[in-house]
Amino acid sequence: MIPRYSRPEMAAVWSDAGMYDRWLAVEVAVCEAWTNEGTIPPEDMEKIRGARYDFALMEAELARTKHDVNSFLLSIAPSLGAEGRWIHLGLTSNDVKDTALGMQLRDAGAILLADADRLIEVLGERAVEFKHTLQMGRTHGVHAEPITFGLKLALWREEMLRNRERLADAQAQVAVGKASGAVGSHATIPPQVEEDACAALGLAVAPLSNQVVQRDRHAQFVTALAIAAASLEKFATEIRGLQRTEVREVEEFFGEGQMGSSAMPHKRNPELSERVCGLARLIRGHAVTALENVALWHERDISHSSAERVILPDACLALDYALDLFTGVMAELRVFPERMLVNVESTRGLVFTQRVMLALVERGMGRQEAYRLQQAHAHAAWDEGADFRELTRADPQVRERFTPEELDALFDYAYYTRHVDALFARVGLGERRAAATR
Repeated sequence: MIPRYSRPEMAAVWSDAGMYDRWLAVEVAVCEAWTNEGTIPPEDMEKIRGARYDFALMEAELARTKHDVNSFLLSIAPSLGAEGRWIHLGLTSNDVKDTALGMQLRDAGAILLADADRLIEVLGERAVEFKHTLQMGRTHGVHAEPITFGLKLALWREEMLRNRERLADAQAQVAVGKASGAVGSHATIPPQVEEDACAALGLAVAPLSNQVVQRDRHAQFVTALAIAAASLEKFATEIRGLQRTEVREVEEFFGEGQMGSSAMPHKRNPELSERVCGLARLIRGHAVTALENVALWHERDISHSSAERVILPDACLALDYALDLFTGVMAELRVFPERMLVNVESTRGLVFTQRVMLALVERGMGRQEAYRLQQAHAHAAWDEGADFRELTRADPQVRERFTPEELDALFDYAYYTRHVDALFARVGLGERRAAATR
């Protein structure tokens, strides 16, 4: 991932040093486990704990050997004496690489979970803030019936809670290690060594492996990231839609000195939300590659390796950046309740068609008859610029069933928000939290 979209903590996990440090930790942990078995003398283990790799030497050896793990092992040798013979005992390259990768994915997952928690918190706070802020609900991009802006944000929070659950499960599935030898048979290394080493590294053991940890685990992880990114794209697309000049119900924060266009000084663009959408597309593509990496020949091939060097760091870095970016968008989002109300009123009462239709049914009119009656008034309001409420009030079939006061009650927006408190309570955003944020 380019530096522009890389945050320091996540970048450190996927740096060369982050990878090689974990490789060394795996080698030392396996030696500790061999020591527990009585194979490595304690005095040798004491020296092995001080093993170090030489990055420059490793790079030089890689140019010669064309093999990363062998080059790594050669770079460790100068830091040890005769006890160095125990390093990599019974292991194959992927015992080291896949176990270290499990550590990287575990640590990257922890960062992403913390990112998700921050966004969930911000969405909850802003949902409560706009709990009763009337907004036009839209289906097919067309005015439907009123909602509240707080309900929209509470819905997003619920979706992010599901994303968090998926991320946590995927992290657990991928935070595993292996030390099972060349084809996973444990012929050169006993299962107890694997168990002890993984426990020391904070990983679960892949109960069975061949030469690699099976890539369905990694596919689940990247897919969970892609689903989370898809949710962010949905949220960001909504912000973009609501910021359109014709709508202008919300707006990304626009700071002092910020510029929206090189040519048009008036421009305020939802460029942060657009950036989130672009990164989500990138992560989705990585999910496809991760799925294709599941099918390897026999006990392993190396076709997945080159792809994973790109998709795993990039997917983690991109989602980490996007989560942080969108959390900032939501924390500082400008919201215009007055404009929301103007938009609700812009169709001159059309939002009440279902309300009146249902009331007519309750007063004895057939549903299809009531539907056609309200549709006729609605079309007149659409096509002639009339007010639907006045057309309904003037209709004899309506007047014979309702008093003027009852008709006024039918045109009360509070009807659409009467269950908001109950819905917020259902998702854990009740009155206690609302009071705390006022």
